[in-house]
Amino acid sequence: MCAKYSLGSEFKFGFSTVGVQHEMGVAGSEFSSDWVAWLHDPENILAGIVSGDMPEDGPGYWGLFREDHERARRIGMDAAWITIEWARIFPRPTFDVKVPVERSGGVITRALVERRHLEELEKLADMQALNHYREILSDWRSRGGLAVANLFHWSLPLWLHDPLKVRKLGPDRAPSGWADERCVIEFAKLSAFLAHHLDDVVDMWYTMNEPLVIANAGYLQVNSGFPPGYLDLQTYMTVIKNLEMAHTVAYDAVKSYSRKPVGVVESVAHWTPLTREDQAAADRGFEFNVAIYDAAVKGLVGGEVVDEARNRLDWIGLNYYSRMVVKAESALPSGFRVVGGYGYGCQPRAYSLDGRPTSDFGWEVYPEGLYHVAKRLYDRYRLPIYVTENGCADSEDRLRPRFIVSHLYQIYLAKKEGVDIRGYFHWNLTDNLEWAKGYSMRFGLFEVDMSSKKRFARPSALVFREVATSKAIPEEFENMAQPPIEKK
Repeated sequence: MCAKYSLGSEFKFGFSTVGVQHEMGVAGSEFSSDWVAWLHDPENILAGIVSGDMPEDGPGYWGLFREDHERARRIGMDAAWITIEWARIFPRPTFDVKVPVERSGGVITRALVERRHLEELEKLADMQALNHYREILSDWRSRGGLAVANLFHWSLPLWLHDPLKVRKLGPDRAPSGWADERCVIEFAKLSAFLAHHLDDVVDMWYTMNEPLVIANAGYLQVNSGFPPGYLDLQTYMTVIKNLEMAHTVAYDAVKSYSRKPVGVVESVAHWTPLTREDQAAADRGFEFNVAIYDAAVKGLVGGEVVDEARNRLDWIGLNYYSRMVVKAESALPSGFRVVGGYGYGCQPRAYSLDGRPTSDFGWEVYPEGLYHVAKRLYDRYRLPIYVTENGCADSEDRLRPRFIVSHLYQIYLAKKEGVDIRGYFHWNLTDNLEWAKGYSMRFGLFEVDMSSKKRFARPSALVFREVATSKAIPEEFENMAQPPIEKK
């Protein structure tokens, strides 16, 4: 095929893994965490809060990683971000390993994890699990892949967060995760421990994935199916502040034992006003959406500047799926309301009010938003950007081929205007557990039979291969570069 829109020879194409979503499904892969307990809870299942699908029935990456790495390389992937599951590394509490803590303005700004503390942590850690992650990362790097380690993707050890007890008793009478500032300190210990032990098999780090989703879905949108399902505005604000400072302390903890670049990842929508009069409301939504980046770069935490939190970011991880259309609403605390029928608020396998096709999840396909978000983030922060997630729930693979090409075309346009985008990680290489939705949402380039664990390439995998192996959109795919044709 003839290359048409080049993304550059150094541009990375990758995939991602998350413990609860990918790892279980083969013998010896099981572990316990807050999310695992939440998905197993009979009350959650009876109420329809979760699907009833179990992570133990998943794609089995823990045992099948070599096969998946081979598939990834075969379709041109040369990068991967791999989550190190906190609950696997420390199945037992680490509270008794006391570390010096620094504070400023009422928040924890640093936890000093020294080598003597690492020796104490080794006695509590599951070193076999740690070594298995080393094996996974080493295998990927041995195949020529860039290895990015993610320190936290939503799932916490039960000793740190018991969401079922929080829901029944409240966060002041149960292990409450990010509602408790001790979680910030324990995260620093985890980060230092992993940086010390795995730095030689990791090329880049990032501290956490989508902290705003954790807060929104767990403490405001309590029908979302996310733990702990505890509706409380004050707790919500505490969780956001603790997550922002957790990035700061984790950044410093990693840098104590590694010279590799450290990022943070957030899901950022393209905030679109319904009318011209709603532009200010859309801008407010965007400002709120990028709070974790503002905390890491500007030190802006809870509306105040914390100097110790500034300049704690080497690269930006951007997860992009769709847009948010908003209308000004002065009666609401946010100052706006999200308009249904667009973005994330559509009917599944249908069309948005703009006539755009929607995924199995009901998410509007809106590739232009990726260009706008990437450009806005780069203009604001001037840091390298990796598109760390972008994908489509599409079991029939009817949208995904064009979805991939049209979003990569928007990256091409942004790069052409000087935006420093260095890679694209497609969500996902394989079908996996979509949290509370279970296995009903199929994001994989490879279909997975969860019973046999067999993988089958979807047509979109072949489209992806043509682009990734040439690092360019070929001329023959030019018809898929534009956004989806609107319904007439």
